[in-house]
Amino acid sequence: MSRVFLASILSCLLTALVGTPAAYAGLKFQAGQTDAGIHYIFVSGDFANQDDLSAFEALARSNSAIAVTFQSPGGNIQKAMDLGRLIRRLGLSTAQFRAVECASACSLAFLGGTVRYAEPGSIGVHKSSFSGDVSVNTEDAVSGIQQVTADIITYMIEMGVDPALLQLSLQYDSDDIRYLSRSEMAKYRVTTLDNDAGQPSIANQAPTSPPPFSQPPVASLPTTPEHASLEIPQAHSGRIRHPKGAAPLKALADGRSATLVNVRNGSPVIILGNVARWYRVQANGQVGYMHDTWVYVDQYESGPFEQRHIQVKSFDNLAEASGYVRSAPIPLSAYLATNGWFAVTLEDTFDQVMAKGLVTELKARRAIPDDAYMTWGNTYVRKVCCAK
Repeated sequence: MSRVFLASILSCLLTALVGTPAAYAGLKFQAGQTDAGIHYIFVSGDFANQDDLSAFEALARSNSAIAVTFQSPGGNIQKAMDLGRLIRRLGLSTAQFRAVECASACSLAFLGGTVRYAEPGSIGVHKSSFSGDVSVNTEDAVSGIQQVTADIITYMIEMGVDPALLQLSLQYDSDDIRYLSRSEMAKYRVTTLDNDAGQPSIANQAPTSPPPFSQPPVASLPTTPEHASLEIPQAHSGRIRHPKGAAPLKALADGRSATLVNVRNGSPVIILGNVARWYRVQANGQVGYMHDTWVYVDQYESGPFEQRHIQVKSFDNLAEASGYVRSAPIPLSAYLATNGWFAVTLEDTFDQVMAKGLVTELKARRAIPDDAYMTWGNTYVRKVCCAK
């Protein structure tokens, strides 16, 4: 479906939904058709563990639906993500309007749309909570929260949404709701179609018959140095960034040589030169050698200092790296590395706890290879693929 065509049906959907009955406990699925002949599914009620989503799939197929919209205050998080994944598998778009609420767990189901449109203030988020009638001890509660967090982050990555949205939602208690503004929905990639109220002519541009639904077009990829520089800048300065919290300053460019001093993470270093994969540096008033995987170089663009990457693959040429990124079911990026290879990573970066949990979760879901791993990315020079 073209974005122009989807935009043209939004006002029809909104008109059709005004006056729709209020939400009920447990999900209800209702097929609808606008005056313009657009078929959609209206999802109402609370998400519950026992909801049968096969009824949704059957209705969507029999109705030839192309879009889904919601009226729901939330409910079971896992069931909402199950519905979101089903929406994605069926190739459906999602559209949400301020006249009908989609909050809490419902926002996760909304993210399943291959093309997503939402009016400002129509999507509400907050932190999740355990059901009030379930008794859990502190240890189980902590474990449960960690698992739910990992599940949600994994899901957001699958749907192409910035996991930082979860950090925003965690700022609001379970008895409060934060409704997202248009700029926030764009920032966190909640929507893929801009809400432009000042474009009344869109409806007049719609084709006379709907084109077949397809995935949104893939963004153009930089494949030549004209689009993304493959030159590696000279390293002049940096900071220690080592998994063990400190890096050894070696007497020679050899891991077996004597350690002059251990330099703590965050400590500045002056880079005087390099020998193969070793930097000759000045640190803590002494001159010695450090491996290039131990130093965050200021002249490189590898991401925030405190964050980790999750590397899933590496290639010796940009064409193959770009092709892998383009065909992946989850959002990826490719970085030029100091050895001339290209590291393919998850698009976003994460703190250590989150990254560690994501590696485990994504491997379990077979979303990333078994040899994928968490890394600082100190050898990453800059992102070269793929621009949105």
